[in-house]
Amino acid sequence: MDELELAPKLAVLKALAADEHVTRVAERVGLPQPTVSRWLAELGEQLGAPIVAKSGRRVRLTRAGRLLAEAATRSLAALEPGLREVEEELDPEKGRVVLGFLHMLGRAIVPELVRSYRAEHPHVRFGLVQNARQAVVDKLLGGEIDLALVAPPPSGPEFESVVLFEQPLIVVVPAGHPLEARSAVRIEDLAGEDLITLEPGYGLRQITDDMCAAAGVTPRYVFECQEIETVRGLVAAGLGVALLTHAEFAPPPGLRELSLTPRTGRIFGLTWLADNPLTPAVRAFRDHALRTHGVQV
Repeated sequence: MDELELAPKLAVLKALAADEHVTRVAERVGLPQPTVSRWLAELGEQLGAPIVAKSGRRVRLTRAGRLLAEAATRSLAALEPGLREVEEELDPEKGRVVLGFLHMLGRAIVPELVRSYRAEHPHVRFGLVQNARQAVVDKLLGGEIDLALVAPPPSGPEFESVVLFEQPLIVVVPAGHPLEARSAVRIEDLAGEDLITLEPGYGLRQITDDMCAAAGVTPRYVFECQEIETVRGLVAAGLGVALLTHAEFAPPPGLRELSLTPRTGRIFGLTWLADNPLTPAVRAFRDHALRTHGVQV
């Protein structure tokens, strides 16, 4: 039996189990009485046994009909919570937004973005997923998250991205390092230096690799980390230098931040799948994020 054909008839069977009167059942489910009668006859034909029998001006369920009605009632009971979840998901005031983002954005940028949105939409729920850039992009492609806030935003026809903001890149060195006396540092000046960076898959690592390759520098990575603050700490301990963005909070003692020339920025973008329609709640939060960063919606 085709499940798609059976599904709309479950409500009729459930109603018939409660009131064995075809006319009243038809009114309850909002269908013409002839349609209900035809469905009942078709179900009997598909099963090879009648599911209703006439009893005066009413009908009664046969044993097969009763068993099928009980199964329909159980199926609808299991389906109803899911339907309520779908209704909430489609309500921009009650839906759920799953946002993936880089670890460094969890200190201030994402919390403030969520706080400002929930101030106007207090019943919207959030799932917050922090990971490396490539892991976040993979989760977006896999349908595990709705939106990705990463740097740099991914390219390709499967994505739609909008740049939200840019952070200048700098070189950080330990106090007393020979480069400390310079007013600005070039990537070429890092040739031969012990470099501290993030692991492959992180956006800043990709940027560092690309900039070194463009400058003809073969990077000598001595430490690969998972957190930017760990990179800062290792640099402050005198274990190497790094290409980073300015610290959001006071950097550790013993660290010096130097300008990079030519000036280069790390671009952060909000990304979603081009062919995946956004739910109202996700679309509303996306538009809020764009407006918050001065992007015309």
